[in-house]
Amino acid sequence: MRETVQRIARFEWRSSDRSAWLRQVYPGLFAAGTIGLAAAWLGEQYKAPVMLFALLLGMAFHFLYEETKCVAGVDIASRNVLRVGVALLGARITVSQILGLGIMPLVTVLVATSSTILVGILAARRFGLSRRFGVLSGGAVGICGASAALAISSVLPQDSEGERDTILAVVVVTALSTLAMILYPMVAGALHLSHAAAGIFLGGTIHDVAQVEGAGYTISPQTGDVATYVKLLRVSMLLPAVFAIALVLRGPKEAGRARMPVPLFLLGFVVLVVMGSAGLLPKAGVDAAGFVSRWCLITGVAALGVKTSFSAVATAGWQPAILMLFETAWIGCIVLLAVMFWR
Repeated sequence: MRETVQRIARFEWRSSDRSAWLRQVYPGLFAAGTIGLAAAWLGEQYKAPVMLFALLLGMAFHFLYEETKCVAGVDIASRNVLRVGVALLGARITVSQILGLGIMPLVTVLVATSSTILVGILAARRFGLSRRFGVLSGGAVGICGASAALAISSVLPQDSEGERDTILAVVVVTALSTLAMILYPMVAGALHLSHAAAGIFLGGTIHDVAQVEGAGYTISPQTGDVATYVKLLRVSMLLPAVFAIALVLRGPKEAGRARMPVPLFLLGFVVLVVMGSAGLLPKAGVDAAGFVSRWCLITGVAALGVKTSFSAVATAGWQPAILMLFETAWIGCIVLLAVMFWR
């Protein structure tokens, strides 16, 4: 598991030998794409959620992630391919749709994210865990899952338990986000939430972008679009949150030297939203972006399933899992109360 986290953190999109790079990544990419294709066929045949099929089929092939040949490609599919799919979704969303949601999603995201990080710090002491793990877990749950955990870890003071805490945060938040992807659409249906309200609930509570897409588009395209916007509001909190954490825990000098992550897929999403709102995207371009986006998301969710290992969660101990479950319940209650109040 330690090697897996290091691979995710250190991977860079460049190689002096392109053919060697392709030979390294194509087995995993091909596997994720094939699983996604099978999921799409099953979804069409049985009129069931494609994303859920992709996730469950991917989990059945977790053994592929233990094969060296598939690891690099699966990592690419679960992160880069997925982010391309999310960025291309911006072609379907316009400023008028965003303004139609009102200020509630923005206020909800600010309150839910900041309070979840604070709750993580305070509750970690109750569970006998370090403040470091409280920050990591709160940031992962409150912002964007494993990506947030890795970004926050890069600016925290390094010690002997640092890598272990990062591994625990990544493993547990991925498992919880996967469970949320399956359960939260049922919650939205049981509460009879509208498509927009369900999108705000899913985008404001589920940890990783992939699972937000899977849960949102399971309900409807409108729910998926709203969930994407709300989730990307949370992702945009990564920069100020990481900087604030670095400033408080490392001091001004160390924080100034910390590398700040730049979510380029968020920038791409915003650019496409602006272009679509200004009428600069032809209908054929919007349709093409939607087609490519759908397949990128299916492939990314399938790869995420391949990476998911519940046995790894079982070896992490109960305290980190209970803490992050508590944080998940906290942010879920905050967002759900906001949705119910403004409904």
